[in-house]
Order: sequence, then C-alpha cells, then structure tokens
Amino acid sequence: MTVPADSGRPVETVERAIEIIEFLKENGSATVPEITDYLGCAKSTVHRHLKTLEANSFLIESDGEYRLGIRFLDYGSIARDKYTLYQEAKPKVDELADETEEKIWCTVEEHGRSVHIYGAQGKHSVRTYARVGHRNYLHQHAAGKAILAHLPDERIEEIVDAYGLPARTPHTITTVDELWEEIEAIRDRGYAFNLEESVEGLHAIGAPITDKDDIALGAISISGPANRLDGSLLRDELPTLLLGAVNEITINLAHA
Repeated sequence: MTVPADSGRPVETVERAIEIIEFLKENGSATVPEITDYLGCAKSTVHRHLKTLEANSFLIESDGEYRLGIRFLDYGSIARDKYTLYQEAKPKVDELADETEEKIWCTVEEHGRSVHIYGAQGKHSVRTYARVGHRNYLHQHAAGKAILAHLPDERIEEIVDAYGLPARTPHTITTVDELWEEIEAIRDRGYAFNLEESVEGLHAIGAPITDKDDIALGAISISGPANRLDGSLLRDELPTLLLGAVNEITINLAHA
C-alpha cells in the first residue's frame, strides 16, 4: 500500500487491516494461510485482525474463507450521496444510455485517481473491467483525461509525480510530453477521446463538468466498441450530444 509522503507516521494496525480488505477485494475470498502468506506476518496477527473485522460485520467467514461483508455497501452509498454531482448527473446518465444505447459513466477525481460513481448501460453496451467504485489512473481513459485537463497545472504535476503514467494497453499515454500535448488539445476542443487506451477495441469520449472557475468537478463519458464508435459518430455527433448533457448538469449544479 502506498502511503502519501505528508501523511505522518502511519498506524501499523490500521494499515494491516486495510491491506487485508484490499486483498479480499481483489481476490474475492481467501483463507487465513493465503492472507498470511500475502502479508508476510504471523498467523496469529492475521487471525486477530480477521476476527475483529468479522465481529464488526466488515468480513464474512464461510467454510474457512473470508470475504468482504455487505456492510461496506452502506459506507459506499453514503459517500456517493455526499456528491451533489451524483444527484444531478444520474438522470442525464440514464438519458444518455437510452439515447446512445452505449455505456455511460459519471466519474470524479479523489486523491489523484478517478472513481466511477454511477454508470448506466444502453441496449448495446459492452462489459469491461470498470464498475461503480472502481479507481483508475486519470490519464488512461476519456473521463479521467477530461478531468485532468480541467485541473490547475500544479495539481496535474502532483498527480503525475505521485502515480506516474502506467500503461494499460499499448495505446495508453506514458510520457509527460504526450500528456501535456493531449491536455492542451482537450482544453481547446472541450472533450477528451480514449482510443483503445484503457481497453483494446474500445473507444470513448469524455467531457468535464466544471465549477464557475472551470475546475473539474467530474466528467461524463460514452464508451463502446471501436468499430461502432468511430468516424463522424465519434468525432461530431457524440461530442455535441455529450457537451449538451454536461452543460445542463453544470447549470443545474450552479443553482442546486
């Protein structure tokens, strides 16, 4: 787990519990020996952490395997509901999904990463690794790049310094020069493209939702198969549709 440089001295027991939760999130379920091997600490220590988390309904134990408890859903729902953006964007996301028949996401930035807070599937939308709550690198997808382009330059530099520019596909931006060139293009046209940069064979377009100072509050994206989202549809029709939707959300937020 990466600890920010300015976070002060971390509390080891809390860090250990977070590592267990992260491991179970990625693996679905695991036994005590599997978790012990992953953490590299005493079995008794792992067992105490697991039993404490289970006693507080954060974990469920069944047939010797532990998995995340549904109590996390309560926390996630409350955290999401605190975003006024979620309340205003949800109906427009649903409307775009119906109109385009593609996958639509509402995304925000938190701690330098993108987080999908709501998504809607159109009739012809395709499945990818993305899910509600999924954290991603901002530079790898359309909504994330749209957000990056509408952050102060100093904040962009902080994010790149903290997380780098890792590739997800051969088409992902991986150099600072490429990123700044892309950011300038996004700022000029008002929206971002993802051309197989997060998933091979997938195209997407994303537009930012901004505050009165043109700082990103989040972004909306439309994604679909590259052979379908191409040509004038990708370059002309969808941008017009998407910009209209985010403009409406922006106006609503300003008067919420």
